[in-house]
Amino acid sequence: MNPCRLLTRAGTTLAVAGAVHSVVNSKLLRQPDEQPRDCEHPVSILVPARNEADRIGTMIASLRAQISLPRVEILVLDDCSTDRTGDVARAAAAGDRRVRVLSGTPPPPGWLGKPHACAQLATAADPHAETLVFVDADVELEPCAVAAMLDTLHRSGFDFISPLPRLVAESRAERLVQPLLPWSILTTVPLRFAEYTTRPSLAVLAGPFCAVRRRAYDAAGGHAAVRGEVVEDIELGHALRRTGAVGGTVDGSHIARIRMYSGWRDLQTGYGKSAWRAFGSPARVAVVMAVLATAYVVPPVAAVGGSGVGAIGYAAGVFGRVVSARRTGGRQFPDALAHPASVAVAIWITCQSVLGHRRGTLHWKDRPVDPPR
Repeated sequence: MNPCRLLTRAGTTLAVAGAVHSVVNSKLLRQPDEQPRDCEHPVSILVPARNEADRIGTMIASLRAQISLPRVEILVLDDCSTDRTGDVARAAAAGDRRVRVLSGTPPPPGWLGKPHACAQLATAADPHAETLVFVDADVELEPCAVAAMLDTLHRSGFDFISPLPRLVAESRAERLVQPLLPWSILTTVPLRFAEYTTRPSLAVLAGPFCAVRRRAYDAAGGHAAVRGEVVEDIELGHALRRTGAVGGTVDGSHIARIRMYSGWRDLQTGYGKSAWRAFGSPARVAVVMAVLATAYVVPPVAAVGGSGVGAIGYAAGVFGRVVSARRTGGRQFPDALAHPASVAVAIWITCQSVLGHRRGTLHWKDRPVDPPR
């Protein structure tokens, strides 16, 4: 058989399998109750913030408005910001005794900024707090969000949980790339199986909005265990799993939303800083990129040349995007029709990230991605 036809058939088979799996996951994905029970045990909400002066005030206001949390503390760490993040945060606290704004220290050798900020917050948290909730400054929460997440955590018997926020994508670049994040999870991760398996690689923990039981966090070594990791959330999930912790991701699109990046340059820098590490070793990165290209780029290219099999593969990719968008609150059309271009751009960003890492040129918020030694 012609190698091109064989590759097209293989890609179409993968695309169809991915679409079917996304349907299964969309049916099984847990959804927190928007009318949760009161969380009676102590909770610490921890917000690492670096150069977030334009967002931190809104974030603190949304945390102060959280319901069903009678024993909550809110800690905000100004992570050596070069703007007015600390001043804005203190003004937003407005004398609320539940809110404390801390001044962070620079990361020591071997540490990256985000893990060090989170570790400082965990150390400063109430030692009696049974659950640590980590929230990034760019996340917007509904008043029930934290309680709904914790209610699901306790009902399910999880040790950790991360609701997937609804991704806000406004520019063309964002609409092209951002939907791939929820799509990739629903397409590739067996979510219900991943909740209780002992395999670290299937642990799904998204750092922007997540909760971890304190005993599980300490047993895993906390953020000190992932001190030099640019994808500290993914690696913390792996560390938790290695100690026997169970948990996973749930649908958070109705309780939280996030605009991670604004425009092409911000998006390229944001994903570029970590894409080289997201799949593990360079060999795994190469394999994943090859599989993505085979499944979602080759079939539509073949379809342009008149291949019926390629047309089926293209349709399967678009269908999978529609399924994930519908389930997680994203745009469906016309955005899903550009799925091959989305995947191609993601592959390009990942390749650029690998090159940037090798050259030592990757930075984020005025800090190098590779920790100092």
